[in-house]
Amino acid sequence: MDWDDLRVFLAVARAESLSGAGRGLKCDAATVGRRIARLEEAVAAQLFVKSPQGYALTDAGIRLMPHAERAEQAFAGASEELSGTAGQLTGSLRIGAPDGCANYLLPQVCKTISDANPGLEIQLVALPRVFNLSKREADMAIAVSPPSAGRLTVQRLTDYRLHLAAHRDYLANSPPITSLTELKGHRMIGYIPDMIFDKELDYFAQTGCETVALGSNSVSVQMQMVRAGAGLAIVHDFAIPFTPGVVRVLPQALSLKRSFWLIRHADDRRSERLNRLAEVLGQGMRAEVARLENLAREAA
Repeated sequence: MDWDDLRVFLAVARAESLSGAGRGLKCDAATVGRRIARLEEAVAAQLFVKSPQGYALTDAGIRLMPHAERAEQAFAGASEELSGTAGQLTGSLRIGAPDGCANYLLPQVCKTISDANPGLEIQLVALPRVFNLSKREADMAIAVSPPSAGRLTVQRLTDYRLHLAAHRDYLANSPPITSLTELKGHRMIGYIPDMIFDKELDYFAQTGCETVALGSNSVSVQMQMVRAGAGLAIVHDFAIPFTPGVVRVLPQALSLKRSFWLIRHADDRRSERLNRLAEVLGQGMRAEVARLENLAREAA
């Protein structure tokens, strides 16, 4: 069995198409198809079945998957060791993160890591959803709640806080707010209810209000609505310093704490390089959250 054929097998399994695998491998779909046929001949089993949704693993393919992933990890470890880069942050690393974290926290964290590791290429994928590490959409992902299934390793990165907030201009031109009961007379900003992808984001009920007047599935868009003076929202404290004029409202009456979790594929725990990245990422996240939350308190 050829390692290069296993590498192609993993690419097809993750992309669920020959063309998608080819883009990642930098070769055409026909070449990918020939390599899969060669591997199927070598193992004397059909590994994929084509469906309307793409290429799906057969039972034989499912059984082969963990062995191929272990071979991938062993090959990567050997390359790092022989090249003298074991434990160093070099090469390309892709991090998936929800858009609030990606927009307000990770730019500075990634800068600090990049400054200390000039041979490292960091790719930050910001999307308001959960990433599929089994398909290698990212090397590691940050989430707002730990997953309940899958061959994954999970660690808490840092806690963070959220409060009601509004722009000073909105507050100056609206009825005073001295308690949560008075929020019902104000325009509220929040998530689109049927597009909340994680239960940890479903905190609008904490306001006592029933209707989101201005909604978005993006934290960053919600924050820009607040900055425009459109209304009140529950926002991340760490985002407030990026929005001049926005201040916390009733911080003693409504204060939420959530956590960011770092999620990795279980086999990646053998990679010293990814272990070190996880360590420096956690250190950077904790430091940046603390710095920005202090600024948010000072702005009140």
